[in-house]
Amino acid sequence: MSTEWEPWEQKVLDTFLEGERIRQLPAKLKKRMVLLRWLVDQLDADRRYSHAELNRFLARFHPDTASIRREFIVHGMMSRDQEAYWRETIR
Repeated sequence: MSTEWEPWEQKVLDTFLEGERIRQLPAKLKKRMVLLRWLVDQLDADRRYSHAELNRFLARFHPDTASIRREFIVHGMMSRDQEAYWRETIR
């Protein structure tokens, strides 16, 4: 993982992760963004993922793959076209 976490961010990860499984998605956006950044950081930055591949990847962490995909797109962490999803550069 290439991201360095602030102490409060690490606390969020410790609270909402059990190993690499997401216990639940945080209700507060600020905390949810930390978890989403952690998750998107697990993806290869130079790869395009099919819908099925991305779903299989996300299902390893949480069963609600549709919500996570949607949040990735809404928050600019990933982009998509009709055939693929890819990671965007995260500031």
